[in-house]
Amino acid sequence: MKLHTCEWGSGDRLALLVHGIMSDHRSWRSVGPALAARGYRVIAVDLRGHGASPRGEGATPTDRYAPERLAEDLVDTLPTGAELAVGHSLGGLALLQAVERLRPARAVYSDPAWCFAQPDLFDPGVFTHFKRATREQIAALAPRWDAADVDVEVATLAAWDPDSALGLAGFYAQAVLPGAPAVPSLLQLPDRSFLTGPEDAERLRGVGYEVRRVPGAGHTIHRDDLTGFLASLDGWL
Repeated sequence: MKLHTCEWGSGDRLALLVHGIMSDHRSWRSVGPALAARGYRVIAVDLRGHGASPRGEGATPTDRYAPERLAEDLVDTLPTGAELAVGHSLGGLALLQAVERLRPARAVYSDPAWCFAQPDLFDPGVFTHFKRATREQIAALAPRWDAADVDVEVATLAAWDPDSALGLAGFYAQAVLPGAPAVPSLLQLPDRSFLTGPEDAERLRGVGYEVRRVPGAGHTIHRDDLTGFLASLDGWL
């Protein structure tokens, strides 16, 4: 499936951005221009079921939104050999499954949804209920976000197909940590990640991931602390 994309900049280097669940390319509204200012041409996608991209097709949510479908879409849409690819949350899972085919020079996984530190806590229904979240509720849950990011979240929730959350339930019932990275890779984490626990982070470090934390940030690091997000990418940009 060809995905909707948005671009910033016209530099000689190419960066790819893949957003998390319930969001779309607009979540990168500050990151895209920041990378463009550093000499990149930046391409951000809307995953299937998100933003302006098509909805998934198939009889069940899993048929429509399994992680391998998300990865196939990235391969169908994005150029290979980019200098940098960044995936946040669900986007980090999709990028992980596509990275061997996309072959970026460097990959950054920002609090990726590879598995849950406490698997029994994953409930796709929580995500579907969030579809109806108000601006006030979003602002209360994300107190460090700019007002514009809260507005973006309201808009992206309206454009999101909640079946994309239901399609993940089977995957997370048996998800395991990845092995050695296919390309040089950075695992970027907040102080406390509900996805990657401390022991998991050390295991990933042991198989070849560089692990860095952004103090004070929550799950959506680039919207909680843009300055900290970019600073933690020192040497990777």
